[in-house]
Amino acid sequence: MARVKGGVTTRARRKKILKMAKGYFGRKSTNFKVAKQAVFKSLQYSYRDRKVNKRNFRKLWITRINAAARIDGLSYSRFMNGLKLNGIDLNRKVLADMAINDPAGFSELVKLAKKKVDA
Repeated sequence: MARVKGGVTTRARRKKILKMAKGYFGRKSTNFKVAKQAVFKSLQYSYRDRKVNKRNFRKLWITRINAAARIDGLSYSRFMNGLKLNGIDLNRKVLADMAINDPAGFSELVKLAKKKVDA
């Protein structure tokens, strides 16, 4: 009985890793063992940072909404509370976009929120 060496499979697996490591500096792009470590680490970073990216955008939207709401004399938390009491269900992405591209419409929302909060 002959042993199976699996050369084709092994080479394909290594080529795949080295292809993913293309553009890395030094041995990380040419040496399989080092490239494998670098690629695995980069995959961990990309998985983690997809979550971090969502956090960062939410932070940005909140900052923009807060700045725009304060122009009309209302803090972010009171503005969001006012919207909720009015039954206006807009997400932060849309509100931040309105704050930049439609200041007049955003001011109307702030006025509505202010009436409910101050009442």
